[in-house]
Amino acid sequence: MGQEARCALRFQDTIAEGKARLETDDLVFRGEDGLGLRLPFREMWSVEAVDGNLRVQLEDGLAIFELGTQAEKWAHRILNPKGLLDKLGVKPAMKVAVLGVDDPAFLADLRARTEDISFEQPESAAGAIFVAVDDAAGLECLAALKRAIRPDGAVWVVFRKGRKDFNESDVLRGGLAAGLVDVKVVRFSGTHTASKFVIRKAERGRVQ
Repeated sequence: MGQEARCALRFQDTIAEGKARLETDDLVFRGEDGLGLRLPFREMWSVEAVDGNLRVQLEDGLAIFELGTQAEKWAHRILNPKGLLDKLGVKPAMKVAVLGVDDPAFLADLRARTEDISFEQPESAAGAIFVAVDDAAGLECLAALKRAIRPDGAVWVVFRKGRKDFNESDVLRGGLAAGLVDVKVVRFSGTHTASKFVIRKAERGRVQ
């Protein structure tokens, strides 16, 4: 999950109090007066921490977030973003299953990270399962995938972004119907999003 902090923002001719959130690829601010900003890392010209302020230079001007002791940590995270596999929590030698995800860059990075990769549904004990889903019917597999991961494992649902007929809300409902909990959303590629689902903590001791 992203990091959050209450802070003041100075941007252009505005000073606003509100909540800043550091997400996977964006810095988001929601002001108490209704001001809202979403600043993609890729659109930031420069980022630095100075005297407790996170200073972000944008095309439209300088945005200053008064974060105090967190300013340096946030600047470091923005300047040193994690790679996709790190965001997805794939560790070396992890047992992984890939079901229908045809992304050459992802697969190449995955093979470099772990040799324990299956392209069929595992019977049990997978650390992570990545499944491509195109419609609500495709979500019916999630109940079976829940039984195929470790108690602390994850099912990642990979789906195309920007669709009105099948979107993140549909994916969320499908995960909940399968008895899973959604905990994270990651930009998988320029065209796809990945939602992470895990087993509820109260159930993990009972999952075999």
